[in-house]
Amino acid sequence: MSPLPSPDHNAIMSQFAALVDDGFLLLDRQFNIVMANIMATRYLGENLIGMAIDDVLVSPQLDHDLDVITEHRQSTEMVASSAKDDRRRFRVRLRAIDEHLIGVLVMDMTLQHNLEKVRRDFVANVSHELRSPLTSLIGFIETMQSPMPIDDATRARFLSIMDEEARRMSRLINDLLSLSRVETEEHISPTQTIAVDKLVRSAMMALSNRAQKVNRTIFFRDKTGRGKNNDDDIMILGVHDEMMEVFHNLLDNAIKYGFNNTDITVEMTAPDAHHIAFTVINQGEGIEEKHLPRLTERFYRADKSRSRQMGGTGLGLAIVKHIVNRHRGTIEITSEIGGQTRFTITLPLA
Repeated sequence: MSPLPSPDHNAIMSQFAALVDDGFLLLDRQFNIVMANIMATRYLGENLIGMAIDDVLVSPQLDHDLDVITEHRQSTEMVASSAKDDRRRFRVRLRAIDEHLIGVLVMDMTLQHNLEKVRRDFVANVSHELRSPLTSLIGFIETMQSPMPIDDATRARFLSIMDEEARRMSRLINDLLSLSRVETEEHISPTQTIAVDKLVRSAMMALSNRAQKVNRTIFFRDKTGRGKNNDDDIMILGVHDEMMEVFHNLLDNAIKYGFNNTDITVEMTAPDAHHIAFTVINQGEGIEEKHLPRLTERFYRADKSRSRQMGGTGLGLAIVKHIVNRHRGTIEITSEIGGQTRFTITLPLA
């Protein structure tokens, strides 16, 4: 019986690397890359062959672990980032394959890393937002419980502040519940039809009294070219209460952050035959351009002190974004310092 042919180790390793869904590298004993699969090039860049591993991956324990593998041929694991993009995070496993080669498995953990950061930031922000009113409430309660006499005017002032702080916590909790609900249901497209033009007018009517208190009027401007006598409703697939919350939030922001004695305008336009857009326009101090991309993040405030003074929770625009996403629409924000700020919601027609 003829002997079996000796295996081609390089061919076997190449086939193995092609089957791996993660990045895979082979290093020689000088820690230079001699082979890289497709996923490794996607993660770490092209032309990896011949490069030293520490020119590709960055980790404080990389040199130590390579020495351990060389001396003891043990497997090690670490967290590393890409030398080209430090925002990318990888879990890296190294193992000596034989006396000549070291295998490196590179697993992309960027999404998990970012989600963990979002979770930590969210918990920290919620804790901070609740701590301030709670501290205030506890301080006033302890003062009122002390044996020192308190006159009626002081007691009334304390109770007014306590009521305001309790309502602030209530608004925050309600917004957190709303945000949790819309995030959970964001992937579910609405199936019911609603007359969105009537809904927007209803939201304007609901907030008109609040606007009048600061000498402001909310106007509706139809720029779709439909004509004054066109009474046909504009229908979208949507959830009535959620879309009402969107326009209530946008109009409320326009009232809070616009100049007194200036008008608020809601423009309705038709970007194309399949979409309808509503733009809420107000005149105010404006928002710096650097803040615009982050306005819909949870708890992000362009002016923290002014937002808290106005009673904002920092969650309103995040709720708006997730509701609009659920309705397969888009939100665009533009602003001029000391001029117009425009929030445009574009939605697909039913």
